Amino acid sequence: MTGVPSDLHEANRKLIAEFRASGRRLDGRPLLLLTTTGRRSGKPYTTPMMYVRLDDRLLVIASAAGAPKHPDWYHNLAADPAVTVETDGEEYQANARPTTGADRDALFARIVEQYPFFADHQRGVERQIPIVELVR
Repeated sequence: MTGVPSDLHEANRKLIAEFRASGRRLDGRPLLLLTTTGRRSGKPYTTPMMYVRLDDRLLVIASAAGAPKHPDWYHNLAADPAVTVETDGEEYQANARPTTGADRDALFARIVEQYPFFADHQRGVERQIPIVELVR
């Protein structure tokens, strides 16, 4: 994996603070904050991540920059799909729905057309990278 800071927690902390201070948007970056409930701890965890909008659907991709395992936030929302989303100047509650089957495959193909690096992430791992829809 390339481009991952050596202290990811500190980098995320700074990005979260910058994002919130700028009114929950950063120019030129499709960024959102996703808050999930820890599946073991029960504590809230906020993760900054890229999003994709397709056909009025808000999607996040659990690629973890091509890591061999699903990211913690994905395991958390699989255990409890009630999440908080912060993006585009607002904060709201949503339900996280992992996409499946032909729907997931079609979405992934369209996402790769816009962001080819996701194909590289998928080629580098044995797991199928999940695509999650965040529904208000």
